[in-house]
Amino acid sequence: MKTQKASSDKTDKMANILFKVGAMEFGVFKLSTGKASPYYIDLRIIPSFPDAFTEICDFYAEFINNQIGAKNFDRIAGVPVTGLIFASQVAYNLKKPFIYIRKGVRLRGRERRVEGILASGEKVLLIDDLVTTGVTLKKAADAVRAEGGVVTDAVAFLDREEGGTQVLEKSGVKLQSLLKISEIANSLSESGAIDADQKKTILKQIKK
Repeated sequence: MKTQKASSDKTDKMANILFKVGAMEFGVFKLSTGKASPYYIDLRIIPSFPDAFTEICDFYAEFINNQIGAKNFDRIAGVPVTGLIFASQVAYNLKKPFIYIRKGVRLRGRERRVEGILASGEKVLLIDDLVTTGVTLKKAADAVRAEGGVVTDAVAFLDREEGGTQVLEKSGVKLQSLLKISEIANSLSESGAIDADQKKTILKQIKK
């Protein structure tokens, strides 16, 4: 019971942070996946608010320790672009080596997609900011595996619940999210931060 209450309190706190800093907008948006969406979550602005950024990174680290265990992976990999910002701080908090995935192959130097030190057989935990279709994380997992790394788990701050978990599962990656968009919508609705129509707008996007 205490665990459920703590989880609910954390959800409310994170939802409030997103609302207060203006990270949630309603309108007509085109996502990086190409999909259209009636709402937008912009986590790129979070680092402009040091207290909010610290809270979220601490939440990541706490979640990873509790749900995965720091002993169960060797390195943390950040997924471009926004995932890099959070992943680097979380790696620092957990005292884990940090690597990152480039958007494309570098056409000079070592021509690698993964930057940093990665030995064959090392277990890599992927960290991203939010997940929609899961395609970006799948590509990141493929890039790490191509360099000899082992990827079985990924963590995202927010799951938009639009099929990403299932896509990753098919590629052998278990996605765990700190929050789901349905939880955020319910929390903000209960606090009066968004109205019933806005809540409905968010929930309609969820893939059943």
